Amino acid sequence: MKLKLFLLAVSTVFALPMDAQSRLRSTRVHNTDTLPALVKQYMDSLKVTKANIDSAVVEANTNDGKYYRLFAPLTFYHGVSENLFALEKNGDEQDRTLTNIYLNRPDLVRNTQRQLDLVGPVVNPYPESVTPETELAHKVVAKADDADIEAPVDIFVAKPNFWKLSGNYSLQLFQNYVSDNWYKGGESNYSMLGTVTLQANYNNKQRFRWENKLELRLGLQNSKGDTLHTVRASEDLIRYTGKVGLQATKRWYYTFQLIASTQFMRGLKSNDHTVYSNFLSPLYINPSLGMDYSVDALKGKLTGSIHLAPIAYNLTYIKDSKMASRFGVDEGKHTKYDFGSEVTLDLAWNIANNISWKTRLYGYTSYKRVLVEWENTVTFIFNKYISSNIFIYPRFDDGAKRGKHGYMQMKEFISLGFNYGF
Repeated sequence: MKLKLFLLAVSTVFALPMDAQSRLRSTRVHNTDTLPALVKQYMDSLKVTKANIDSAVVEANTNDGKYYRLFAPLTFYHGVSENLFALEKNGDEQDRTLTNIYLNRPDLVRNTQRQLDLVGPVVNPYPESVTPETELAHKVVAKADDADIEAPVDIFVAKPNFWKLSGNYSLQLFQNYVSDNWYKGGESNYSMLGTVTLQANYNNKQRFRWENKLELRLGLQNSKGDTLHTVRASEDLIRYTGKVGLQATKRWYYTFQLIASTQFMRGLKSNDHTVYSNFLSPLYINPSLGMDYSVDALKGKLTGSIHLAPIAYNLTYIKDSKMASRFGVDEGKHTKYDFGSEVTLDLAWNIANNISWKTRLYGYTSYKRVLVEWENTVTFIFNKYISSNIFIYPRFDDGAKRGKHGYMQMKEFISLGFNYGF
């Protein structure tokens, strides 16, 4: 049976006319030639697409994976249609390719941008370029020649300076008021006052500081009513304050403080031969051990320190024993000392650009006697060199001789004069 079918097929082929055989042969040859041509065209289209993509990457001067969307699992992105139809963009080759697939082969879309957002943010294929302000080449130092390298180089290492120096000088004309029982004597008058304040502070920024402050004040007066003295001292002070501190916290320091004070000249009263005070009569020495609080408030306008010392020592020395009783020292003796507690408050407040207030409150108690001094200076600055001062100085000392106003003493003056600070 199979043999009969084979013979029938052969006879049919040979029975065809010659032109029919030639047409069949022509058709077979054509089909054989057409297949490579289609493959070649497809490969050519791929090459063109790759060339377009490569040229776009080179033109953008970037290799940031912008075309990953064409090769990753197909996803519907919201921004494709926006870029394609926006007036200012018109889209690019990638957007047009994706849009064509969305419209013609939606069955190939596997994900949506919303599904990707649940996993993580979508990479922006259009990163914004950042232009540096300065080219890196401008910051590169030229290489030194071999000759320069071999030459000796002088290296200077600056030693850190932990010292801060400051000072203030003033010469004032003023009206002065002194109560009759002022412990150093004096009288109300018009006179002149010179003051010098010098500070040298050391701070190594590693928990240790050492502060030094020297205050010198000397006021001279010539009163017509005084027939015994041509010149007398209305204000007389030499005072040194030293602090050595070790930082405990940001604001607190363990501190040893030393205050020593005396005066330049004799303390006299008008038409009176009595000498009420003199150099080293008295001499006060007050060491104390406690803690300091560093004040910095009102945006830096209020600065200073508060010293709290539960352990303090007070020594009063009188060079001239004739003045001993006036300062609470036993007759015929030169010294008196006791132990107690001490507080010192030293603040400066810049109230305005041309108004400042400096205050010093010193308090000491031996639990048998109390000494409180409160110095207040309000300064009005007219310019760099001219200023006016109001000085108010109440003082309480129940260890001194009781006077007309009890143990309370008072001093004040108003002045106008020259001032210079650095």
